[in-house]
Amino acid sequence: MTFSALVIAALLLALPVVLGGLVHIAFIKLRWLSALSAVPLDGGVTLRGRRLFGANKTLRGALVMIVATAFSAVACAGVVGDHVVVAEQVSSPLWWGTVLGTGYILGELPNSFLKRQLDIAPGAPAARGLRWFFWVVDQIDCLLGILVVAALAGAPLPLSIAVTLIVVALVLHPLLAGLMVLLGLKSRVG
Repeated sequence: MTFSALVIAALLLALPVVLGGLVHIAFIKLRWLSALSAVPLDGGVTLRGRRLFGANKTLRGALVMIVATAFSAVACAGVVGDHVVVAEQVSSPLWWGTVLGTGYILGELPNSFLKRQLDIAPGAPAARGLRWFFWVVDQIDCLLGILVVAALAGAPLPLSIAVTLIVVALVLHPLLAGLMVLLGLKSRVG
């Protein structure tokens, strides 16, 4: 597969997650399902006096991201067909989107846990010595979660696609964050 074909395949695989993320941002900005935003995924549990994941990881975020990504995968399948790299492994776009959304959410949790244990506030940058490490992790943590959940679900991505997705994420994630800053949807890029 050529490099351009790998990039196109990676973008097509990422599209439902990006769309799911945009829906999630809309839910936050419009304060939809706000009661669920008060339900933290960690249940308020602490370790060493620090929250496990923090207040920003909520039931609303998990549910909206999973459902929106699942339905985005269905919509994308209707537009681009099943010409994605894992088409032969995916039983349905709805199932695949659920795998993507679940992996996205689960991929964020170890990073959030580590940051809380290091006293890095939600949304705040790490101290200088760890800033680049966490910048890279912030760009790919969800992708790593997706790769693990996809493999556990019986639909592992080929190594060439996984590596391409990581490279694309390192470029696309900051660009989308920059766009969200320009639109007033985020306060900072990284």
